[in-house]
Amino acid sequence: MTQQAIAAEAVRVRRRRRRRWKPRRAAVRVFLHLIVISLAVIFVAPMVWGFFDSLREKHQGVSGPVIPNPAHWDNYSYAWSGQFSFSHYLWNTIVLTVVATVPAVLTSALAGYAFARIHARGRNFLFILILGTTFIPFSITFIPTLYVVVKLGLYDTRWPWVIWGIGGNAFLIFLFRQFYSSFPAELDDAAAIDGCGHLRTFLHVYLPNSGAALAVGFIWLGTGWWGEYILAQLLLSDRLYPLGVKVASGYYDEAQQIQLLPVTLAGALLFALPAILAFFVLQKQLTRGIVTTGLKG
Repeated sequence: MTQQAIAAEAVRVRRRRRRRWKPRRAAVRVFLHLIVISLAVIFVAPMVWGFFDSLREKHQGVSGPVIPNPAHWDNYSYAWSGQFSFSHYLWNTIVLTVVATVPAVLTSALAGYAFARIHARGRNFLFILILGTTFIPFSITFIPTLYVVVKLGLYDTRWPWVIWGIGGNAFLIFLFRQFYSSFPAELDDAAAIDGCGHLRTFLHVYLPNSGAALAVGFIWLGTGWWGEYILAQLLLSDRLYPLGVKVASGYYDEAQQIQLLPVTLAGALLFALPAILAFFVLQKQLTRGIVTTGLKG
């Protein structure tokens, strides 16, 4: 087939697609777009409201016109260094997030590979047992967790986060297991011919091709640990508090005994900004990982 014939066929296909554009189909697409826009507004509106209120005079509260005039940008500098060292608690948050997220994603990927590619007796039962832990409410486990941490002498240290990271995450194990199940068996055969064991096969074949699933794991688990509040408040003292605990406690004017709500909102937005930026940077990988996970080829 010549290039002219291919181009003519493409034009005919496009014309047929245009003719199929019926009013009913257009109405459905408009309806779906309206739903998406409505959901976007619902999720974005609190952020926009918080941003405008963070620009009010710090003693004013959240009353007044929607867009404050004048805008008090100094609330952000006060949130950074007004009552406590913002950078110190930000560093605590980064450390806790990294030590709990990076090992958890890697060990979950390794466990997911084992469940997907290694045939062993009792594999399915053990996998179901791990998935069953996701149905246990946190309200049931946090008191035993606190008791064990205190008894082991790990209170007011970062070691619990390190242990949770090494232990992996049940949901991520499921995610990687579904992702690796879609890999062709020829990859394992080729690696075995080259003399690779399971660990080398995982490190040299599977892990380098797991960018989309890794992005999902890092964003999903990392944002969870970034905003952790309950465990951090229970197991840590002020010197190791993550930023979320300090910001949630609010900014106060000790002289007038009132909470500075605009400054608190400014601190909350600064706290949320790194997670939002990480999402936008890894957005394509996140979408690709969600779409491809669970597909079997």
